[in-house]
Amino acid sequence: MNRNEALDRLREARVGRLATADSTGQPHVVPFVYALDGETLYWAVDEKPKRSRDLKRLDNIRENPRVEVLVDRYDEDWTKLWWVRASGTARILEPGPEWERAISVLAEKYRQYAGSPPGGPVVAIDLDRVSGWQASQPN
Repeated sequence: MNRNEALDRLREARVGRLATADSTGQPHVVPFVYALDGETLYWAVDEKPKRSRDLKRLDNIRENPRVEVLVDRYDEDWTKLWWVRASGTARILEPGPEWERAISVLAEKYRQYAGSPPGGPVVAIDLDRVSGWQASQPN
């Protein structure tokens, strides 16, 4: 899978897994929703129930901004398997033009955000490495 195909699959996937690590390298992986704009991936802390808005993934980004994202497709027909992995540097955005753009692209992808935009912190991940694999070439 070439880089453009991997970016297309990353853009189209509905959910991914976000891996962060604290300053000691202790990993933390969570499922998340996101939107890709060019080669910047955006996600936000939304209203889905959480124990706190002070999330481990945000603490980790403050300590160590290097993150990795994984999206994949599993199927019992193993010829349909694929995955995409993207690495980059995360930034917690302040309100402003990029923050507004992030909310806009998230609302375009997820109808749940159109009427009720995320109210928590917004994060940008500037991708510097994207790779993928698929079991077989599409016809």
